[in-house]
Amino acid sequence: MEWQPDPAGLQQILQLLKESQSPDTDTQRAVQQKLESLNQYPDFNNYLIYVLTKLKTEDEPTRSLSGLILKNNVKAHYSNFPAQVTEFVKKECLANIGDPSPLIRATIGILITTIASKGELQNWPELLPHLCSLLDSNDYNTCEGAFGALQKVCEDSAELLDCDALNRPLNTMIPKFLQYFKHTSPKIRSHAIACVNQFIISRTQALMVHIDVFIENLFALANDEDPEVRKNVCRALVMLQEVRMDRLIPHMHNIVEYMLLRTQDGDETVALEACEFWLTLAEQPICKEVLSGYLDRVIPVLVNNTRYSEIDIILLKGDVEEDETIPDREEDIRPRFHKAKTHTTSEEQDGQESSDLDDDDALSDWNLRKCSAAALDVLANVFRDDLLPNLLPILKETLFHPDWEAKESGILVLGAIAEGCMNGMVQHLPDLVPFLIKSLSEKKALVRSITCWTLSRYAHWIVQQQHELYLKPLMTELLKRVLDTNKRVQEAACSAFATLEEEACTELVPYLGYILETLVYAFNKYQHKNLLILYDAIGTLADSVGNHLNKAEYINMLMPPLIAKWNSLRDEDKDLFPLLECLSSVATALQSGFLPYSEPVYQRCVNLVQQNLQQSMAALAQPDQFEPPDKDFMIVALDLLSGLAEGLNEQIEPLVSSSNILSLLFQCMQDKMPEVRQSSFALLGDLTKACFQHVKPCIADFMPILGANLNPEFISVCNNATWAIGEISIQMGADMQPYVALVLNQLVDIINRPGTPKTLLENTAITIGRLGYVCPQEVAPMLQQFIRPWCTSLRNIRDNEEKDSAFRGICSMIHVNPGGVVQDFIFFCDAVASWVNPKEDLKEMFFRILHGFKNQVGEENWRRFSDQFPLPLKERLSSQYGV
Repeated sequence: MEWQPDPAGLQQILQLLKESQSPDTDTQRAVQQKLESLNQYPDFNNYLIYVLTKLKTEDEPTRSLSGLILKNNVKAHYSNFPAQVTEFVKKECLANIGDPSPLIRATIGILITTIASKGELQNWPELLPHLCSLLDSNDYNTCEGAFGALQKVCEDSAELLDCDALNRPLNTMIPKFLQYFKHTSPKIRSHAIACVNQFIISRTQALMVHIDVFIENLFALANDEDPEVRKNVCRALVMLQEVRMDRLIPHMHNIVEYMLLRTQDGDETVALEACEFWLTLAEQPICKEVLSGYLDRVIPVLVNNTRYSEIDIILLKGDVEEDETIPDREEDIRPRFHKAKTHTTSEEQDGQESSDLDDDDALSDWNLRKCSAAALDVLANVFRDDLLPNLLPILKETLFHPDWEAKESGILVLGAIAEGCMNGMVQHLPDLVPFLIKSLSEKKALVRSITCWTLSRYAHWIVQQQHELYLKPLMTELLKRVLDTNKRVQEAACSAFATLEEEACTELVPYLGYILETLVYAFNKYQHKNLLILYDAIGTLADSVGNHLNKAEYINMLMPPLIAKWNSLRDEDKDLFPLLECLSSVATALQSGFLPYSEPVYQRCVNLVQQNLQQSMAALAQPDQFEPPDKDFMIVALDLLSGLAEGLNEQIEPLVSSSNILSLLFQCMQDKMPEVRQSSFALLGDLTKACFQHVKPCIADFMPILGANLNPEFISVCNNATWAIGEISIQMGADMQPYVALVLNQLVDIINRPGTPKTLLENTAITIGRLGYVCPQEVAPMLQQFIRPWCTSLRNIRDNEEKDSAFRGICSMIHVNPGGVVQDFIFFCDAVASWVNPKEDLKEMFFRILHGFKNQVGEENWRRFSDQFPLPLKERLSSQYGV
């Protein structure tokens, strides 16, 4: 006997479904709770599927909603469904996939894929054969509903469909889908391509054997009248470039012609899919050869696409020029993620280019304008200055166009090509930069904001010219834009100014007073979202000018607003992230100048770490009662403590001695989350340098943890652990001896591992050198296993303290084990020659080793040996060391 609902129960559920569509949030919340509580009745889900599939008299939104609530229950509680409920739901889905209503068909399709992705593809063996057989139905609704469901299953379970556990259903499904490319209904054609498209990137074998038929069928649909079909054809060709370029090459000219046409499609979603083609083509080695004859046609199309459409301007409120007093909506503020601290050897702190193609926030979704600008950017990097003959005439026209939309797009394009065409642009910059600086005061806010971005793309060149010519006028105008009355312009100006700071570094010192005055004034002017970007600009300024910021007048301008903000934020407010990052840079730059503010800042960071650890433990012990905390709070706090230790150095000692930071650090160093460990090791290294007397008693506990984290799978964790071990070695001296065995083998493995990133190689070499400096007897026996990569990774870093201690170590080890260096002596010579001016006693050590080796092998052998040297190396060793 089939399950039947109780009429009163059914009415109650229908009533709830109706109420949940009410615009009133309180009503919605009450309904939500009631629906959640109904989950305790085993057949509640039977009612939901019944409303969706059987109550044809009800209105469609209510039926669909019932299905969507059922889908959420499947997601959350499927494993608790009684078997008969599961069976009833599955049976109803398959029986009604051809419902006359497109909305109901789509809802049932969503329900099917949700059940399938709950591991049910194995336990529902009839699902795929049944859906595939329905494709042959003469009833359009049945065919479309089945295809819609199959498309969703292909999207959600692509990997599973291609495995032995299911008997490789794709071997029959893909040939079947390919037959439907020629179906009379555009909706069915579109589903068929979308299904096959799911298997391109993974190079699924079942598709690869039919690849030629697939491509042939795509070409047959090239001019389909349906935009959805054209979009899927473009998407397929873009992906095929990445995986089967060999099959496209014979047709490449036709494909380029087709994509040119589609990039101008009247339907913007089709044009966007087609525009992706130029982005992926630029990554292919064949790009230059394929496109060089088409640049004169491709470039105008891409430039034309960078213009704002009327809809964009409405969405961006492009007609609203002044909005600085309108508070931001919280949902417009993107979540921020903190990037944990990494210790690097030279001044090259990981410089991530922040050249996001102009961020139109309301359109932060990828759109045709951004895609076209990005395509020009990558093509400029492929063709370099060969792009300019086709581009410059267009730029001349757009940059000086009376319509602001055209001018704005010209300025965007000028920024997009900056990196690739820099050489060819240099001759035009003396005219263009003043033109751009003047455009910063254009009437339209959208022109002012894009101009900020484009100028930042040329900052590198501007900073190298005489300050009077461009840097000073640019700074004056850009700082005015930081205080613009339009929020988008404020944001663009702040970001551009941060880029300028990174490029100019200490060149900005003469203007610091004026810069700080503006940034501090912006504090009281900005709404919430731009305030977060302002912190970045201040932090970058501190990183760029360093200790030049440590002047009483600057500190008195900058610190009060920062500390006022710091005091006003609650411990669980995510705005602490950018503020703590900013304070970390400021503390490091101000050094002792930060001392008056250090105690409350230090205390709060320690508390943030402690609270976070306690919340983690509570959540582990009683997961049903406590939520796990957001560990970013702990990471940011650890990084600010690092900044304080680095800035205050030994002056941080009283703060450390009166807190439990080292026992907290012991816990953080063992956290499951790599970023927490990464920041812990950075802080350990900084505290080792600043006040080792407090770290030393913990070394026996810390060293095994450090050794266990020398795993290059987690590059940044490994990097910071390696660096901390090196700092600890220098402080421990000969007392390091019992711990060498815990770490040496891993370090030697890392330095010999192919593909190890440059920063990690340098830190590893320095730490091996430092271990050898304090414990030469323990490390020297392994000299032969690491000397060559050791020398090659340190030859490129500039003279500094870390390099100095590492080379002293290598000299001590060569003294203990001279045989270990013999085979690779040329590499040692090269590394010695990389020193510009070593300290006298280090130079003396080099002298002794070089001459010792020369005397050992004899004049004749030395001459033969040194004849292999490149000339600069030969000359350098001869002039510096007389060998």
